[in-house]
Amino acid sequence: MQLVRNLALDADPRITESIKWSTPTFSYNGNIFSFNPSKNFVSLLFHTGAKIPGDHVGLEGEGETARVMRFADLAEVRDRSGELTAVLMAWCRWKDQ
Repeated sequence: MQLVRNLALDADPRITESIKWSTPTFSYNGNIFSFNPSKNFVSLLFHTGAKIPGDHVGLEGEGETARVMRFADLAEVRDRSGELTAVLMAWCRWKDQ
């Protein structure tokens, strides 16, 4: 979780962290994602992930709005760090428009 937190805050200096819904939530011109508690993996709930421009294969879900991104362990976070950063940068570009 700590590495995901650092990646989120390093992706763009405008991304901020706060506690909402009793969990760390990351925002820039709206809520980007919150940690979704799980015992077996790190799960991120992207509140409006379906609307983030681009093809982001790591964002899972079928609904009209929310998407999740899951990491099984620290090695997977490291391996997919570029993917998470790309999603966050796409969010910031979208919200700048």
